[in-house]
Amino acid sequence: MSDLPDNPENYPFNPDLEISVVETNEKHASGADDFLLLDVREPHELEISAIEGATHIPMGDIPGALGELDIEEDTLVAVLCRTGKRSLDVAMYLHGQGFRGARSVAGGIHWWSDRLDPSLTKY
Repeated sequence: MSDLPDNPENYPFNPDLEISVVETNEKHASGADDFLLLDVREPHELEISAIEGATHIPMGDIPGALGELDIEEDTLVAVLCRTGKRSLDVAMYLHGQGFRGARSVAGGIHWWSDRLDPSLTKY
């Protein structure tokens, strides 16, 4: 693990809507039943870099795929994208649908690469 902080410097972290890459990685590695890592990037982005075991649903497909997700309203859903912008939109959408456990992974796969796994290609 890196000596970098959990979130990018000067990042306006909102704990009601976001989760750090460090906490996301810990939850994902634990295999907790009440956790889902949801990657909302496009298929061509996943070809560049992906996190093993994540559920992949492109952002535009989320509304039609809600029924496919095995989550409760309080399930911690860590939504991942490239930098955290799309995932924040998806987390806010999920909140609006009653899924209060949805959180955007702050800094996205870019910060994951910087903070946890430099083998993940940044693009």
